[in-house]
Amino acid sequence: MRPSAILINESQLGTRLNHAIDHDRRGEFALLLALLSSDARDMAQFQLQDESIDPELALRAKFDLPEKQALVNDLTVQPLPRDNSIAFLEGGARAFQLLEALSPEALVIRGDKSSSMQKVLANCDYLTKQKYKGNTKSVVYDALNTHFVDQLAQQRQMSRVMV
Repeated sequence: MRPSAILINESQLGTRLNHAIDHDRRGEFALLLALLSSDARDMAQFQLQDESIDPELALRAKFDLPEKQALVNDLTVQPLPRDNSIAFLEGGARAFQLLEALSPEALVIRGDKSSSMQKVLANCDYLTKQKYKGNTKSVVYDALNTHFVDQLAQQRQMSRVMV
């Protein structure tokens, strides 16, 4: 195997895994396993011969799977997301499960920010969040706009209070 070759599934290894086990080379065995893709769709039995067909659609047709569930609904694009809660209120848990299987609702409903941006903003300080929202007027900027002599006077007053 060439060092520059990309290792995707176990069929590309040939008998190297077996030889590593037979000759008690645990390090090589662990390395080969670590190089394999962790996505189950990359396994050899799921590789399709015709590359012109979308693999996800072909696998859905092969296993007779429904359309995939929308994980996120953006309220700015679709103002009325699917809501199956009425089926639960009227028909109980079984009716809700049936409707959820036939037409699933999104797991998360949010606004126009992507999930990665929401994670980043959750870890930011208040000033950074305000800058992102466009509210640049804050106490920090007011302090920066004061005259240098006034800042020195304020610092002297603070030093007297601290002592």
